[in-house]
Amino acid sequence: MSGSYDDSVGVEVSSDSFWEVGNYKRTVKRIDDGHRLCNDLMNCIHERARIEKVYAQQLTEWAKRWKQLVEKGPQYGTVERAWCAFMSEAEKVSELHLEVKSSLMNEDFEKIKNWQKEAFHKQMMGGFKETKEAEDGFRKAQKPWAKKLKEVEAAKKAYHAACKEEKLAISRETNSKADPALNPEQLKKLQDKVERSKQDVLKTKEKYEKSLKELDNATPQYMENMEQVFEQCQQFEEKRLRFFREVLLEVQKHLDLSNVASYKNIYRELEQNIKTADAVEDLRWFRANQGPGMSMNWPQFEEWSADLNRTLSRREKKKASDGVTLTGINQTGDQVSQPNKHSSLSVQSNTVQSVQSSYNPFEDEEDTGSTVSEKEDNKIKNVSSYEKNQSYPTDWSDEESNNPFSSTDANGDTNPFDEDTPPAMEVRVRALYDYEGQEQDELSFKAGDELTKMENEDEQGWCKGRLDNGQVGLYPANYVEPIQ
Repeated sequence: MSGSYDDSVGVEVSSDSFWEVGNYKRTVKRIDDGHRLCNDLMNCIHERARIEKVYAQQLTEWAKRWKQLVEKGPQYGTVERAWCAFMSEAEKVSELHLEVKSSLMNEDFEKIKNWQKEAFHKQMMGGFKETKEAEDGFRKAQKPWAKKLKEVEAAKKAYHAACKEEKLAISRETNSKADPALNPEQLKKLQDKVERSKQDVLKTKEKYEKSLKELDNATPQYMENMEQVFEQCQQFEEKRLRFFREVLLEVQKHLDLSNVASYKNIYRELEQNIKTADAVEDLRWFRANQGPGMSMNWPQFEEWSADLNRTLSRREKKKASDGVTLTGINQTGDQVSQPNKHSSLSVQSNTVQSVQSSYNPFEDEEDTGSTVSEKEDNKIKNVSSYEKNQSYPTDWSDEESNNPFSSTDANGDTNPFDEDTPPAMEVRVRALYDYEGQEQDELSFKAGDELTKMENEDEQGWCKGRLDNGQVGLYPANYVEPIQ
């Protein structure tokens, strides 16, 4: 037989056993799988790190946004501090999750990457050195046994062919005896054929048994050599499995914030801040700063003088220039009410003055409150529309036109929504990108849709517009462009 050996030619695999010729390839493939599994684990950790980063960023944005809303809202005192403690908790948890992201990428990810580089060595012609060594080891261990196996298969084939020929010769001889047309010479040839086939069967059987015995004698050595190479592959795989277990335990430690002392302290501090909220203390503070506890310049008898400042009507006060400080009820001007955080009498602007003076708590929300809320915050509708630091009007008149609770006209002549200037010209615009409204007062549209801009961009970058179906709402200004 030829001295060359090819485990893929001449031998039919009869089972799925490891000992069959060529079935060691599954063990060799495991080495390549180990390299790919390292990549998979790195990708897994990288995705988790990205999630941790996004979550941390969202927590920070949420905390910043709601902290501003609570500070500007009507909540006060110890309950305000307890509420703000949730935003502080979010900021601290955000920092911890950024640390988790950093640990996953800088420690775990890099550790796997370096181990993979050290454990697997690429060859110039492709593949890994470790894969080739295992392949060569198995082929060398299997080569002698595989050659003998081929001999056994050939001997078995020859024996079975001889048996078939013998059976056919006997059948022909038997049939010829019943045929009177055959002469004795022909019968003699058939009998000789039967004898030769019997001798061939004996020879091939002997050769088959001999080659099978040689294969059996070579099997122990074959098994020993294959076991040796397989054990080397097992040791290589054991290193990878143990390394993966070690890395996964480190990842678990980085993800488990329950054992981080600072994480526990965050919620211990949050609980303490909430428990310090005291309703009695807040009510006492509100009484002193917003209720009967406030100081008052009670009216007193005053002599008339031509030099006294005349009382300004409500209409004249509205037309006063920005920054003018209005006096109290007294007409002398020498007694001024004490300003504080919640009772400032300074008029910031005509618009603010008019909005505040027309506020009526008994009007429908859609008449006043909803409009003010739109100007305060176009994104949040569940937050109070007025700030804790706003100024309240201190003048009062029994004139019907100035009474905010008048049944004929709640806003009188000082309606803050009656603009002196004409409304902005409507402009047709086209959407550049898709936008899905996040709140009830926002529009939704697709790129290429056309709509009408009703109001110009505000300080927060929002415009008011109207869709062709008549829906009116807000949308980001930078999502559209004017139609030329």
